Amino acid sequence: MRQDIIDLYDDYTHSRLDRRVFMDRLAKLAGGTAAAAALLPMLRNNYAMAAIVPEDDPGVQTERVTFPGASGEMQGYLVRPADASGELPGVVVVHENRGLNPHIEDVARRMALEGFVALAPDFLSPAGGTPEDEDQAREMIGQLDPAQTIQNALAAVEFLKNHEATTDAIGVIGFCWGGGLANQVAVSSTEVGAVVPFYGRQPASEDVAKIQAPLLLQYAGLDERINAGIPEYERALQEAEVDYTIEMYEGVNHAFHNDTGSRYDQEAAELAWSRTIDFLKQHLAG
Repeated sequence: MRQDIIDLYDDYTHSRLDRRVFMDRLAKLAGGTAAAAALLPMLRNNYAMAAIVPEDDPGVQTERVTFPGASGEMQGYLVRPADASGELPGVVVVHENRGLNPHIEDVARRMALEGFVALAPDFLSPAGGTPEDEDQAREMIGQLDPAQTIQNALAAVEFLKNHEATTDAIGVIGFCWGGGLANQVAVSSTEVGAVVPFYGRQPASEDVAKIQAPLLLQYAGLDERINAGIPEYERALQEAEVDYTIEMYEGVNHAFHNDTGSRYDQEAAELAWSRTIDFLKQHLAG
């Protein structure tokens, strides 16, 4: 996929273009309306490819759960190793700006196979839950109250920490929009023991000194939109003496970890995942 088309799609998926403008520009890049229409399914996520760990995998136990949120009931997807004989560390898995979908549920199952109890909350619960239409989900994400959403994330951490299957060691991992929310959890929570934002929006510099958890910050080399905030974030982290590591994956795009999308890069995704698991085990299970 050409980089200019990927960049245009990134602008669209992060609400900087409406659909009509996006399709007009895509048609110009693709050479016509028909070509643009043919490209669109290739750009969108294909959730039929999501199940690296099938939902019925005998190695995991899955369930739908609810827990109290900031202003009502939150829904979530809880996964644990099927053969767990005792309490395990927990990890909250925060979805992208398309809501809780099959890909994120699969990421939660992968996390469980690594020896964690994983909770993937649906942050669109206040709006009735994640719809099947990802464009609609993205619009709904944009209408969420940011402060309430952070409180819902903190409620997810608290729910997982108090769950009978977990120790009191809880981490947070987030992707895209969820990476930004993971950064906000790091700012707002004293309960988390490790945070891994994937290509997430950085918090305000004046809030960075509040961070107590170690951070593993995963970025994509071609992600100019998000990467523009790295220098200021890193300065604030250094001034506050926060324990952090930045990993930059050169030559790959925002959302490189999402194996259901057009920006997926297998080599970078597998390396980032292995680093994530090592980091979480070091800080939560060590």
